[in-house]
Amino acid sequence: MRDKLAKLAEPFGLITMGMVGMNAPAQHTLYLLGTGPTFWPIFTKSPEFHDSAPDPLDRWSMRVVPEIACQLPVAVHDIVYPFGGPPYAPFLQWATETGEAHYSAVGMLVHERAGLMISFRGGIIVKGAVDVSKPPSLVPCETSCTGQPCASACPVAALSATDGYDVTACHAYLDTAEGADCLRNGCRARRACPISQQFGRDPAQSAFHMKSFHP
Repeated sequence: MRDKLAKLAEPFGLITMGMVGMNAPAQHTLYLLGTGPTFWPIFTKSPEFHDSAPDPLDRWSMRVVPEIACQLPVAVHDIVYPFGGPPYAPFLQWATETGEAHYSAVGMLVHERAGLMISFRGGIIVKGAVDVSKPPSLVPCETSCTGQPCASACPVAALSATDGYDVTACHAYLDTAEGADCLRNGCRARRACPISQQFGRDPAQSAFHMKSFHP
């Protein structure tokens, strides 16, 4: 089933980022979808990107994810999104429950394929236990990352697994001339992750997210 979903998501530049068994109120399976390396040129051709209305990526997601869901050969129970709250769906919790994402050395989630370049666009909940969950992967920060470069990449030490995220320090740095690099190319800590570097995210996508975070 996951392979089928991956094929349906591919034309939209989305990838499957894990699955979770859900037992309440009935037995279902949740599949998480996120942006892949081919996402950006696909999204920039969309009407949502060009119509100058607010929240183009969220509106694109709300159009595309149901298109994917309706092609699945199983009954769909619900579609959920990481935006639109409060309340917000617990995507971070679900991500760790997939066994494919873990909390990193800087407190952000690190995914076994995307590294720190995680961008969830939705989740599809199908009826029944249609896939067997995979065993949890090893935490890459602890097993295969020498020196944990993300931990020292932020110029103002705004990210910490123990102290949390210093939003004020981050925003203040982005207002400086030196902060232009993060605004153009994305967060330095995310870029420092070796898995992120192999994922192939277009820097223009990171700049788009940074503009939404820090207009």
